[in-house]
Amino acid sequence: MTATPGPGTPAAAAGPRPCRRSPLAPTEKDRTDANVRMAVTVEEAPWLGWIVAKALMRFAFMVANNLVAIPSYICYIIILQPLRVLDSKRFWYIEGLMYKWLLGMVASWGWYAGYTVMEWGEDIKAIAKDEAVMLVNHQATGDVCTLMMCLQDKGPVVAQMMWLMDHIFKYTNFGIVSLIHGDFFIRQGRAYRDQQLLVLKKHLEHNYRSRDRKWIVLFPEGGFLRKRRETSQAFAKKNNLPFLTHVTLPRFGATNIILKALVARQENGSPAGGDARGLECKSRGLQWIIDTTIAYPKAEPIDIQTWILGYRKPTVTHVHYRIFPIADVPLETEDLTNWLYQRFIEKEDLLSHFYKTGGESQTAVHSRRASSPWWLETDVWDHRGAGML
Repeated sequence: MTATPGPGTPAAAAGPRPCRRSPLAPTEKDRTDANVRMAVTVEEAPWLGWIVAKALMRFAFMVANNLVAIPSYICYIIILQPLRVLDSKRFWYIEGLMYKWLLGMVASWGWYAGYTVMEWGEDIKAIAKDEAVMLVNHQATGDVCTLMMCLQDKGPVVAQMMWLMDHIFKYTNFGIVSLIHGDFFIRQGRAYRDQQLLVLKKHLEHNYRSRDRKWIVLFPEGGFLRKRRETSQAFAKKNNLPFLTHVTLPRFGATNIILKALVARQENGSPAGGDARGLECKSRGLQWIIDTTIAYPKAEPIDIQTWILGYRKPTVTHVHYRIFPIADVPLETEDLTNWLYQRFIEKEDLLSHFYKTGGESQTAVHSRRASSPWWLETDVWDHRGAGML
């Protein structure tokens, strides 16, 4: 039995104690937030549904495209084998045309999704018939697709070019085409490095000139930015080199092999390079190095999945070119290493300025080949005297 407080006691004066009720405010707030989230989801459902449907349709089209185009390429290569024996140069010319068409097909997937390119810097089309090496910063698999789009209108470049790509690309749908064309798939890692450089040297000796190749596309960083950045920064700290964020320090092995294999020497031992003021004067061997910088708005690179499925909003990728005559490029190992480091330090400065000033909001006011690049208006490039396209 519970005792009841008598009259006049503090408990009695206070009256009956009210029942404590659980607070409802947080619960009601959670319900409100949930309703808002549900409302937003419902409103976005048609848009999300369209994105998924479009991605599925694009994937189906890509599969059908590959099932027709790649076997057709292989069949023509087989049919033309007698021509390869009788007239090798004409055979590789025809193969190059088909190869260019296939790369144009890949480039079109991005174009129809709204992924376009704006090009800056020197006019690389002027040296389309000369031998050259493109040194490109590497951020994602979409870098390859971006270059495919950029180079389509550069004369015979695409048909006569050789790609140096990570071996993972060998197992993509385009791997068999690249193998036939003579592209080189390089395996990354310290355990394979020396052996891969020897294989690259033999590959150049047997496939570059015999197939009338003119340009080589090389990613000297040796891997994607996100994978190599931490290792590169640790190496830079250890060796008192600049701390890079938007690029990594390049590896010089493949570049060194290419230059030694393809640069023609004059009698005095110096490289026989090209001259921007005398392009009509043809020189033997490699004549140009094209320093190529790819910049994605907000530092968000496009990967191959996005390029195929098109689920990302339309965007403009910026590509900058700077041309160096081979005579201005040192060929000794230490000097070449320092020269490459300097190029990527300059890329870091350029990309830093681009990301700080913003690339997405300004692209609408420029044509594909504008003459006053807002994101290059910086003293980073003042000493270069690069002519605009």
